[in-house]
Amino acid sequence: MKYHIWTAGCQMNVADSQRVGSELEKLGYRYTDSYREADVVVLNTCVVRQSAEDKAVGFLWSLKPLKETRPDKVLALMGCMVGVKGGGQLAKAFPHVDVFMPPSEPGPLVDFLLARESEQTALAYRHRLQDEEISLVLPQHQRHHVITAHVPIIYGCNHVCTFCIIPSRRGRERSRSVGEIAAEIRSLVAQGVREVTLLGQIVDRYGYDIPDGPRLPQLLAALHEINGLHRIRFLTSHPNYMSDELLDTVASLRKVCEHIEVPNQAGDDNILREMKRDYSMADYYRLIERIRARMPEVSIATDIIVGFPGESEAQFQRTLDSLAELKLDVCHVAMYSPRPGTVSSKILLDDVPAAEKKRRLDAVNELQEQIVADINATLLGRTVEVLVEEKNKGRWKGRTRTNKLVFFEDESGRDWQGQLAHVEITWTGPWSLRGTLPGQKPLIATDEPLLIPLMA
Repeated sequence: MKYHIWTAGCQMNVADSQRVGSELEKLGYRYTDSYREADVVVLNTCVVRQSAEDKAVGFLWSLKPLKETRPDKVLALMGCMVGVKGGGQLAKAFPHVDVFMPPSEPGPLVDFLLARESEQTALAYRHRLQDEEISLVLPQHQRHHVITAHVPIIYGCNHVCTFCIIPSRRGRERSRSVGEIAAEIRSLVAQGVREVTLLGQIVDRYGYDIPDGPRLPQLLAALHEINGLHRIRFLTSHPNYMSDELLDTVASLRKVCEHIEVPNQAGDDNILREMKRDYSMADYYRLIERIRARMPEVSIATDIIVGFPGESEAQFQRTLDSLAELKLDVCHVAMYSPRPGTVSSKILLDDVPAAEKKRRLDAVNELQEQIVADINATLLGRTVEVLVEEKNKGRWKGRTRTNKLVFFEDESGRDWQGQLAHVEITWTGPWSLRGTLPGQKPLIATDEPLLIPLMA
C-alpha cells in the first residue's frame, strides 16, 4: 500500500504533512512520488493567498478522473482550506473527496483507514502508538537522510492581524507539552535528524495558554539536553513577545542558533496600526538593538507586506528606509492579497494597483539583495560552522548557525552528511557562500559564481 502527500504553504504545513506521513507509515503504508500510483492521496492546503487556494482546487479536480477509475483510492483534503470547522460546504463541492482533515489533525484519515482494515492491522497500529521511541516516523526514504526537521510546539493564534486568515482557519492557541515535544524530537534524532526548527504562528507565546506552565525559554533549556541533537531554531516570533529572558536563553544555550525571525510587516506606524500589529517602528528598532546587544553576530529575518490598503508612496518609502537602516539578513516580501474572512477584506479597500504592488515588491528585493551581499561579504576569509545536509552536484551543502547557505568541497572523500564542518569561506554572494576545509585548496576557482535557485 502506498501514499502520496501534496503540500502547499508554510513550514507548519510541512510539519503537518510529516505527521500524517508518520501515521500512515505506522499503518504499513509506504511513500511514493507518484499520486497516480498511490492508494491514499493527501492534499495539504494553504489559503494565505488566492493563488495557493486556486492551485489546490485545480489539483483536486484533476484527481476526480483517477477516483472514478479507482473508487478504492482514498482522497483526503487537509489544512487551512478545510479549517478547524471541518469539511462542511467542501464536502458538497468536492464529493469525490473521502476525508476532510483540519490543520494538524491526521485523526480523521487514520480512523477512515482503520475502519477499512482488519482487526489485526488496527491492533498492530495501536501497539505502535504505545512505543515512545517511534512517536514520529519518517518515510523510509528519508530515514538517516534528512538532517533537519520542523516540529510544531504551539498551534493556532490568538492575535487578529487584519490581513491574516490563519486564526480563523487554525483556531486558538494550543501548546503541546514539553514531554510530547521532546519525545518527538528524540524519535527524529534516532532517525538521523540533527537540527529541529520549533514552529508556532507566534512561537514566543508557547505556554501562554497553560496556567503556570513552562514558556519558550524553559522548553529550549529542556530540549538542549537531548543527546545527538546538534542545533535548535524557532520561528516565527512577534516583536511584542521577544522578552529579555528569551534572548538571554538563546545567547546562552550552545545548541540554540543565533538566528531570529521577527516580522515587522511594514515600516510605517499608520500602516502598522491598520494591520493591528500593536507596536511602533520605534519599538521594533529598540528590539533589534536588544537582540544585537546580546548576540552581535546574530542574523535577523523579517517579513514585509507591500501594497497594503491605503499604503501611499511615502509610507512605502518609510518601509524601504527602515530596511536600508536596519540591514537585516533576510526579508520575506509579499504583495498584499485580500482574503475572504479577514478584517482588512471587510473594512479596507484594496486600492493599490497590482502593477504598483509588483514595483514595490521588486524594489524591496533589489534593496535586500544588496544588503545581504554586503553582510555576507564580511564572512570572506572567515571560518564558519556548517551543519552539512546533503551533497549537491559534487559539493557538500549545509547552513551556518545564522542560516547562511554554504557549499564546500572535500578532497578526502569523507561523508559529511549530518556532521558539523568548519569551513573557510572563499566566495560570497547574496544567496549563498562557498568555501573549503582549512588546509585544503579550493577545487574550483573562487571567483566562479555558483548558480543556485533564489530560494535554495
